[in-house]
Amino acid sequence: MQVKSLIGATAALFAMLGAGVHAAVQAAGPAGVQVSGCWVRTMPATLPSSAYFTIKNDADKPVSLKDVDAPAFGMVMMHRTQSNGSTSRMVHVDAVDVPAHGTLQFAPGGYHVMLEQPKSTLKVGTTIPLTLDFGAAGKLDVQCELRPASASAH
Repeated sequence: MQVKSLIGATAALFAMLGAGVHAAVQAAGPAGVQVSGCWVRTMPATLPSSAYFTIKNDADKPVSLKDVDAPAFGMVMMHRTQSNGSTSRMVHVDAVDVPAHGTLQFAPGGYHVMLEQPKSTLKVGTTIPLTLDFGAAGKLDVQCELRPASASAH
């Protein structure tokens, strides 16, 4: 009987520790900010790939995404596509603001993260990590699904 109690208590302790580690990772980012739906349109190594995701800010204050890090790539930049009639161009952005109680999408034809110089072969169907840096508010780590070049938002 005591062995079963000890095993149960040990399992409960590990479950709590696992939950604590998860909470600690989440606590490192801005309070009330969540990132979902991260995916990367993979391209051949000579062309830039792009990352897309949604940032939801449930906090009472706006937050600013200042930088993105992708260890799988040698160069990472935030861009916004700007259209003017029948032409479009990409413009580098230093930061992107997410309003209080608002949502901001990084999506094809809008904000996106350019990923250049892959450090290894990208395998469609796997994931890579991105770290979103909100300056003094903290950082959030997300996993992004690698999709083929023909992928579109859904």
